[in-house]
Amino acid sequence: MVFMGKENDEVRTPSDAERRGLRRLMLKLPAVRGRLQTIGEKSEPLRSLCEAYEDASSTLDRLRSVAGGADSAMVHEYEIVCAEIEADVIKYCLERGGGVPE
Repeated sequence: MVFMGKENDEVRTPSDAERRGLRRLMLKLPAVRGRLQTIGEKSEPLRSLCEAYEDASSTLDRLRSVAGGADSAMVHEYEIVCAEIEADVIKYCLERGGGVPE
């Protein structure tokens, strides 16, 4: 699947990091999973959030596995970054009519 880039109308496909981030977010945020699946690869802002989430969550996984997560300050920092991206994704979905079921 190819998409038009909004900056210079070039055709581009989602990167592996974007796809992995989207899958991670779909697992982490089941309340907006359907909306993520629907708009995930079509929305440039959401694709950017997915890529950022993949980078942050994979770094967090590595930090936790190295020496048992000995650098707790860095682990905590990346936990916050991941939580902030998750909140941004939920907000993005809500703004586009993908309400979170109760």
